[in-house]
Amino acid sequence: MNTKKYIPTALALYFTYFIHGIGVSIIGQYKQNFADAWGADTLPDGTFDVSMVLAVIAALGLGRLISLPISGPFSDKFGRRASGLIGIGFYTLYFVGIVFAPNMYVAYAFALAGGIANSFLDTCVTPSILEIFGKNGTVANTFTKFSISIGQLLLPFMIGFVAASNMSFKVLFFVTGALLLIDGLLIAFMPFPPMNANVKPSKDGVVKKEKMKFSSTAWAVISIGFTCTATFQLWLNCNQELGKLYGLADPTKIQSFYAFGTMCAILLTAVLINKKVLKATQVLWIYPAISATMLLVIYLVQSPAIVLIGGFVLGYAAAGGVLQLAVATANEMFPTNKGKITSIVMIASSIANYVILNIAGMITKAGGVEGPKYVLLFNVGITVVGVLLALYVNKQFSKKESVTSGTNLEKQAV
Repeated sequence: MNTKKYIPTALALYFTYFIHGIGVSIIGQYKQNFADAWGADTLPDGTFDVSMVLAVIAALGLGRLISLPISGPFSDKFGRRASGLIGIGFYTLYFVGIVFAPNMYVAYAFALAGGIANSFLDTCVTPSILEIFGKNGTVANTFTKFSISIGQLLLPFMIGFVAASNMSFKVLFFVTGALLLIDGLLIAFMPFPPMNANVKPSKDGVVKKEKMKFSSTAWAVISIGFTCTATFQLWLNCNQELGKLYGLADPTKIQSFYAFGTMCAILLTAVLINKKVLKATQVLWIYPAISATMLLVIYLVQSPAIVLIGGFVLGYAAAGGVLQLAVATANEMFPTNKGKITSIVMIASSIANYVILNIAGMITKAGGVEGPKYVLLFNVGITVVGVLLALYVNKQFSKKESVTSGTNLEKQAV
């Protein structure tokens, strides 16, 4: 297959994730504006109660979780392009609709649309990237995370430009939606590789779709989708309070270190895997092991500097493509059901978002001032489970490689 032919398609698909990086973060940057627009109560300090805005943000995850069981099979049956265009359509609806919503209930519906968009993009972009880049698909898939990180890194600058130009915050939503719509028009006419093009056909020359059989290894990989998501989500939702507890003057700096660490991880991991210094399955346990160690160090060494260092290390090791590598590994196990298995791993990831953060909320409430430190210990436990799962996956893959190598040697001898 001529990969070069599909490079423009891959770039257009990466761009959807750049917009996604903005989409999942932008409401949180304008909580007060939306609270005002939706009639929130005014607090004693003159600000608005943002609880209804947080509920709308949570709807993004709910919409994703509801639609993932549908988007995967849809992608496998009707094609990657169709799945991607549906995702782009729903995302454009989200960007435009959320700013016109007169109350939180209408906004909630548009946020659900944003979550649905995310699930259809997941089951379009990941399978397409794996099919376009073939043997290099595992590394190429990590750049979806890189695209998201660039969007989140540039968003504050975009917000600053809009504010400095005395424009309404709504302008950013309209521009982002318009850019996504243009990208969708390109994707509608760009070439996509044949589905399952990188799967070896049977003797009659036909690629037969295999029935999905879930081994213990497959369930372990799916579970890693849960544990690795829990690791970075728990950190993202407790680092600001932890920074304050440890005496950090400006806890928002942690996020900058975190984003920089994530981007460094994607670039360095791509080189390490391409140079065959590391295998994708090895990254699945090495990076979480680094995360668990760093979390424990942060718990024991309570200083402002260690939180900033931890922000970078956890951005690198926890959010630096582990989820994307888990998805790619799962796709390798189910080459003719890429859409479905992508959905399943992402469902595990979405469940982690909901369940783990609720547990973290209870721990924080019960722990009082020391709550963020207890969340750290909880995070260590979850991450260690992820390391054990990944070690098991590595062991099973090594056995499979040994059997394959032995079979090849026998054939050569014959």
